[in-house]
Amino acid sequence: MILSDKRILEEIEKGTIIIEPFKPECLGTNSYDVHLGKHLATYKDRVLDAKLHNEIIGFEIPKEGFILQPNTLYLGVTVEYTETHKHVPFLEGKSSTGRLGIDIHATAGKGDVGFCNTWTLEISCAQPVKIYAGMPIGQLIYFVVEGEIATLYNTKSNAKYNNPTTRPVESMMWKNKF
Repeated sequence: MILSDKRILEEIEKGTIIIEPFKPECLGTNSYDVHLGKHLATYKDRVLDAKLHNEIIGFEIPKEGFILQPNTLYLGVTVEYTETHKHVPFLEGKSSTGRLGIDIHATAGKGDVGFCNTWTLEISCAQPVKIYAGMPIGQLIYFVVEGEIATLYNTKSNAKYNNPTTRPVESMMWKNKF
């Protein structure tokens, strides 16, 4: 089950969902709109290696906007810091974003119970498109979890994306053993 607007507000009141900054006008019927932060990054090398630490080059989106190019993966970040202590958060694109040909995640739309951070976005586009810091970029929806959680994400010693940040975070696949 997906939480309704009233249930999201109830969970915020209880402290089981935290969204900072929270703006009531961003609350939808069953979602919360999130916005693109000013920091973007691209990978330093064009060919990536899953076993290596692939470095990123970060930059800020200028006030006049930035034109995304097809065939390039951009890492972005949400303005909003979130915590989810009893629900599974999912980040999806907004229809207005999709209609501009922008995808905001390649595969990583699901967060874990206990995720406490901004969201790194895996941005790609179908054709050149100008974007701006602060523009609505996606929406969070919250699912009810069935059963008890043994270990929250933010308490796992091996959680790779636990360090709070306001900048995009590169893949940590290289930390896995395979």
